[in-house]
Amino acid sequence: MTDLSRIRNFSIIAHIDHGKSTLADRLIQLTGGLTEREMKAQVLDNMEIEQERGITIKSQTVRLNWQAADGETYELNLMDTPGHVDFAYEVSRSLAACEGALLVVDAAQGVEAQTLANVYQSIEHDHEIVPVINKIDLPAADPDKVKLEIEEVIGLDAEHAVEASAKTGIGIEEILQAIVDRIPPPTGDREKPLKAMLVDSWYDPYLGVVILVRVQDGVLKRGQQIKFMQAGTQHLVDRVGCFTPKRVELDELGPGEIGFITAQIKEVSQTAVGDTITTVKNPTEKPLPGFKEVQPVVFCGLFPVDAADFEKLRESLYKLRLNDASFSFEMETSAALGFGFRCGFLGLLHLEIIQERLTREYDLDLITTAPSVVYRMDLAHTKNEDAKTIELHNPADMPDVNRIISIEEPWIKATIYTPDEYLGGILKLCQDRRGIQKELTYVGGRAQVVYELPLNEVVFDFYDRLKSISKGYASFDYEQIGYREGDLVKMSILVNEEPVDALSMIVHRGTAEERGRGMCERLKELIPRHLFKIPIQAAIGGKIIARETISAMRKDVTAKCYGGDATRKRKLLEKQKKGKAKMREYGNVSIPQEAFIAALKMGDDN
Repeated sequence: MTDLSRIRNFSIIAHIDHGKSTLADRLIQLTGGLTEREMKAQVLDNMEIEQERGITIKSQTVRLNWQAADGETYELNLMDTPGHVDFAYEVSRSLAACEGALLVVDAAQGVEAQTLANVYQSIEHDHEIVPVINKIDLPAADPDKVKLEIEEVIGLDAEHAVEASAKTGIGIEEILQAIVDRIPPPTGDREKPLKAMLVDSWYDPYLGVVILVRVQDGVLKRGQQIKFMQAGTQHLVDRVGCFTPKRVELDELGPGEIGFITAQIKEVSQTAVGDTITTVKNPTEKPLPGFKEVQPVVFCGLFPVDAADFEKLRESLYKLRLNDASFSFEMETSAALGFGFRCGFLGLLHLEIIQERLTREYDLDLITTAPSVVYRMDLAHTKNEDAKTIELHNPADMPDVNRIISIEEPWIKATIYTPDEYLGGILKLCQDRRGIQKELTYVGGRAQVVYELPLNEVVFDFYDRLKSISKGYASFDYEQIGYREGDLVKMSILVNEEPVDALSMIVHRGTAEERGRGMCERLKELIPRHLFKIPIQAAIGGKIIARETISAMRKDVTAKCYGGDATRKRKLLEKQKKGKAKMREYGNVSIPQEAFIAALKMGDDN
């Protein structure tokens, strides 16, 4: 049993690529969590994608024992949290499990958008924040300028910021000492009924679901009958332990401690992040505040390129779901693409990660339809149905236009940081995407722009365009701000007068024509020519708003005529014309899979 005054719980806050995982590696190495031989880069990033992209997707925890300057040994619990906005709720729960945070800022790049979002969350949880200026060994490092930026932008006193280089090991001991000196110990009462927060969970093929917990009050032991207060389920604890980062089994977890439990749970979906754990015999009265149901924000269809892979895709999705309860899917069929699944994601990065994992880990070739957001529609009552409000995930399921009273779409508040010279292009991009500028401020040589944007306009390729305009220097972060009514319409794409449901999308009436023209032009380039003429049309309801035509491949039927009467040639050409008309009526147009993906990317012209 560790004395509360010698426990420190902290997380590391940083923008992508500012050295968070490397710093965690150095802390583990210095406190002897792993030997030199066991050490590898990015210890806490288990997934191949995490290591490759330098991002953290799942929260990880590690317990470090450190002898401070006063000769006492302290128990330091480090929470390595995801940095990306898609996982903001998981981050908020991980932060709620700590009393302090290390704010890691790159000495060359300064404060970025995500750093800001997570710092404000940390301040809301009343954390003690220790600024760490990392990468001071870089030639472009300017620690004094960054300290000034932290004070100006975030409003934190950076006078005692620790200067460090996680790569070379400079300043790591100073960081550990600052954690002990400046971050307060946790509070909690051992005698009270058990109250613990479920911080995260993942599936282990041998142990079942492993649950990461932070104990607030009481004691968590093996053999206890526990209850999840939000889910209402009961389980028997069969293992209690912590990570150092190796799995170590313990007798109990006391107040203020962070560790893991297993309780023979088979599905991650039963363990909601933020739930309160208590005992069945002596439950606590009130659950912990801040619990939220995680709702998917972006939806898209996933279809196998080869229809024979459908069962394999279904199995792969179930296996992924074991580890990621925030990802949802249901079966759907498409006339153009056959059988597949409609999947819900927390955001674009989440979508990209799931797609990449399916391709890599399960060896699947997939077609992804256009990502869409959740729209709310008020429908008028008819003879057969009452008036109601529905949520629409798939543009192909849009109800009859005459029934729709109003359509609302989700909006976000986006914060963009950019060097001054790219500001013009970024403002134009936001204006083109129906953005409303809220504020524009300068910090040193960089601009901070706050825009309100419809999420529908951001889910396509906003992030890619932002990065290409700013040569990769702009950083972007967003939060949802609710629904607003908009003049939205369903745009269908017709190929050879047949609607292709996988390409239908909901767009704003003002940009529909431009978007439709762009898609028709791209499809014209991507669909191979056939022996008959193929019209490609974009339509809103019965009105065609854009059209391109793929001309037919021509076979010279008059080649065998030499000399003779001109009517012979005409007769052959008429016969060919009739054949082509018949062929067009019954002919199938095959749309190559690349065409789907390329057609959905907005070109530079939009």
